[in-house]
Amino acid sequence: MSGTRSALKTAPRTRSLWRLGLLLYPFTAAAVAINLFLLGLLGQSVGLPALPPVRAVLWALPLGLPATWAAARWVRSLIARAEA
Repeated sequence: MSGTRSALKTAPRTRSLWRLGLLLYPFTAAAVAINLFLLGLLGQSVGLPALPPVRAVLWALPLGLPATWAAARWVRSLIARAEA
């Protein structure tokens, strides 16, 4: 019986992680794009070419996925701590 209860507890959390991820993706991808652009500006100080904003946004689309996963896990842990 306890195995059934633990499975039920993890199913809504997994589902909420996906929902949180969908909600957070635009914000985390935008944050990644801004950070990549600023990193490109810093790279100019050591002689690297500047990273154009459009290229930073294009790189942020796939790189935003791991950032979104990490942000969703962090928010989910904050929610769990608040409910406890």
